[in-house]
Amino acid sequence: MTTIERLVYMANQIAANLATDEDPAGAVAEHIALFWDPRMKKLIFQHGPEGLSPVAATAIHQLAQKQNGE
Repeated sequence: MTTIERLVYMANQIAANLATDEDPAGAVAEHIALFWDPRMKKLIFQHGPEGLSPVAATAIHQLAQKQNGE
């Protein structure tokens, strides 16, 4: 498994585990912001939504926008 495949897998697992949260995408975004290394976040932002669940893709999109000051 490549690094990006592992990151996609991890993001999808986090999304599955937080699916019952009131705001699942927000919870996933918060988890990734708090616990992922900046290099991991950079790779997943560059990768885009391919292979991500809808919740994980939304979370990554939110984080990327926040990082870019949008």
